Amino acid sequence: MSRSPRQIHLAAHFPGVNSTTVWTDPASGSQIDFAAFEYFARTAERGLFDYVFLAEGLRLREHKGRVHELDVLGRPNTLAVLAALTAVTDHVGLVGTLSTTFNEPYELARQLASLDHLSGGRAGWNAVTSSDAFHGANFRRGGFLAHADRYERAKEFAALSKKLWDSWDEGEALPRRIRHSGPQFDVDARFDVPRSPQGRPVIVQAGDSADGRDFGAEHAEVIFSLHQDFDAARVFYDDVKGRLAAWGREEDSLKILPGATFVIGDTAAEAHERSREIALQQVRPEQALTYLEQVWGRDLSGYDPDGPLPDVEPDTGAETARGWANRHAAVQARIASLRELSEAEGLSVRELVIRLTAKHTFVGTPEFIAGEIDRYVQERATDGFTVVGHLTPHGLDEFATRVVPLLQERGSYRDSYDEGATLRDLLGLPAAVPAGAAVAQ
Repeated sequence: MSRSPRQIHLAAHFPGVNSTTVWTDPASGSQIDFAAFEYFARTAERGLFDYVFLAEGLRLREHKGRVHELDVLGRPNTLAVLAALTAVTDHVGLVGTLSTTFNEPYELARQLASLDHLSGGRAGWNAVTSSDAFHGANFRRGGFLAHADRYERAKEFAALSKKLWDSWDEGEALPRRIRHSGPQFDVDARFDVPRSPQGRPVIVQAGDSADGRDFGAEHAEVIFSLHQDFDAARVFYDDVKGRLAAWGREEDSLKILPGATFVIGDTAAEAHERSREIALQQVRPEQALTYLEQVWGRDLSGYDPDGPLPDVEPDTGAETARGWANRHAAVQARIASLRELSEAEGLSVRELVIRLTAKHTFVGTPEFIAGEIDRYVQERATDGFTVVGHLTPHGLDEFATRVVPLLQERGSYRDSYDEGATLRDLLGLPAAVPAGAAVAQ
């Protein structure tokens, strides 16, 4: 007797700053105009995706003391965009990236619970710790939090948020009072947003360090990983899922959806040629040198992007002064690994950066891509993928039209949304059960 195939989960990433999106392509739209977000979300809904996933940037990136001219400039507030998307979509989940370092638990929990009400139970929170002092300069807190401190704050932030969301019991007219006193937060509050359709918004997380994996195992319900290679993906999957039992959680209480890029062709040869052309768009010569300058911490403009890697030592003085402890040793190790890869494969500067940042996950015919996605899920290397197109907002069009129907034919992808399904339902996550009186301190 054959068993039903495991179901594939897909998220759609509307990117911000990265080298995946080719903002200079004439076909690219705006990163500000709401019409771009609306088109993207509607396409994700046409493809029956679980959710749309927005990145967040709290400061324009700078390079050599100036705004990074190669980046997209200007990004609207994530929660404002998601709130607007509730009015033009009906089923797809809405997940935003929001920092635990530069927000306060009560206010952010309140905004996310409100979004869950507005959307009918489709809200999610990608909890990030914001890794550097560069962002901190925009905030009252300012400066720098060490890696371990950021995760301590994140854990307490998530635990307190859950207490606040759980403080309204089913059928109760008033919330319980939450008194929380911890190393990071002192809060004495009655939460002013009644229990939302999902009880709690779905928590997404992307950390890959040991601290990040522990945080994910304790609090996350989806992990957006960077492990795209099959073997690496399966090792990560087994590691993180193996940590769940320590928190009393089952395997299906956490979904792992690595980021994945794709290039589709009518033949394999056509797809690989398109992949090469897109990679050259994604990493122009000046972008390749800028990438290395951010590693080396010094001006490399005199080097040939089509030549070998720079033979000079890095400058880590300025970065160390901004709070990157042990920066020098980490940079030296990073450069040594880049030189080893470059020499082993005979890569120029630009070819190396393409190899690192523009290697596409799935390249081939729609049939090949659908088969590979299904293989990853059936063989438990992932629960699905967070799909990232190279164009915004049209990057999902071809995937939704040509790949999704093939996944449906395999029986491993939904044919429709269930009416009234929450994001938690779409992901196949267990219901969020209030912790009850035990959460009050």
